[in-house]
Amino acid sequence: MRDNLREILRLKNISRAGWIRAGVENPESVAAHSWGMSMLALKLTPAHLDLVRVLSLCIVHDIPEVRVGDLTPHDDTSNKARDEHKAMIELAPEWLSLFEEYEAGQTQEAKFVKQLDKLDMALQAENYQDDYEMSLDEFIESARQRIVDEELINLLS
Repeated sequence: MRDNLREILRLKNISRAGWIRAGVENPESVAAHSWGMSMLALKLTPAHLDLVRVLSLCIVHDIPEVRVGDLTPHDDTSNKARDEHKAMIELAPEWLSLFEEYEAGQTQEAKFVKQLDKLDMALQAENYQDDYEMSLDEFIESARQRIVDEELINLLS
């Protein structure tokens, strides 16, 4: 268990691939992204959703990336689901049901967290645009296409 925990904590050292591809200097880590989603969850989760479950989904959804990598739509993702599932079983089987819930996207909490995933990406893109004076509109538009919650979409500029 100790070795698995140490490996999972290596998410703090894995840079987000989409930002690297876009030319962002010193991009956020996968763990920083999960933290960002968690902050959004604390602020924005509606009362009818289970906040603990939402936070748990935010925290575990990218754990397999420590082994599989942070794949983007520009990468070969043909084996992504299988590889991530296998990594999750090996790294944190006690959280497999949470990972599967997120991946399936069927529960209200999972649907909300998938939107937080995109919102965090879009808000980070806005921050990078301000910091580096570069266009990251593709990330913001991608988020706009996937966020359906009106309150969340209104947070984008």
